[in-house]
Amino acid sequence: MPDRPLLEAHGVTKVYRMGEIDVVALRGVDFQLHDGELVALLGASGSGKSTLLNILGGLDVPTDGEVHYGGEDLTHADDDLLTVYRREHVGFVFQFYNLIPSLTARENVALVTDIAVDPLEPDVALDLVGLGARFDHFPSQLSGGEQQRVAIARAMAKRPQVLLCDEPTGALDYQTGRVVLEVLERVNAELGTATAIITHNAPIAGIAHRIVTMSGGLIARAETNPRRQHAAELAW
Repeated sequence: MPDRPLLEAHGVTKVYRMGEIDVVALRGVDFQLHDGELVALLGASGSGKSTLLNILGGLDVPTDGEVHYGGEDLTHADDDLLTVYRREHVGFVFQFYNLIPSLTARENVALVTDIAVDPLEPDVALDLVGLGARFDHFPSQLSGGEQQRVAIARAMAKRPQVLLCDEPTGALDYQTGRVVLEVLERVNAELGTATAIITHNAPIAGIAHRIVTMSGGLIARAETNPRRQHAAELAW
């Protein structure tokens, strides 16, 4: 991996005000994501994984600390700059697919390509995730795994430098989840997209170059993965 991270957080803290109570979600987190790297974020519910991912993706801002992308400070960016950052540089994949039911797979992907600077063609993006025969199918005509692959194609179609995935296999069975992980592996390997995947499932983290474990709003452990597996080899 290159010496300089593509995306990094320094001392990031996030406090949510809930009535008269302060809820601390992150407590001075340092995190790095390198170009071409695939990182798994592990930890129980409430450990701060999703909060960190949202801050890294410009969906939320830290209470304290700094976030840098390509050396540029995002911490004090205004809404317009964060919108450009999300639109041009970051792809998101969530547990639930967020597809528009009245649009075909191709049209769902085209929602992104129509506003991207240098996008992949929707058909190319769908081919990349193995859905070349399903371009004109509506979400109701697709399985859960196929819908998630459309969501990945939509995220990748704008050629983002960063792909952030929050429990992308959480709503899927074992076999379908493995197919989705294989797609994420392929995207990371073939396009060199820096990828962070949140999961509760330790075996899934086996596909990552590096595993980061969070607990209580802190990074409890971060380690390279010398026994990295391919998704097709996983059993969980």
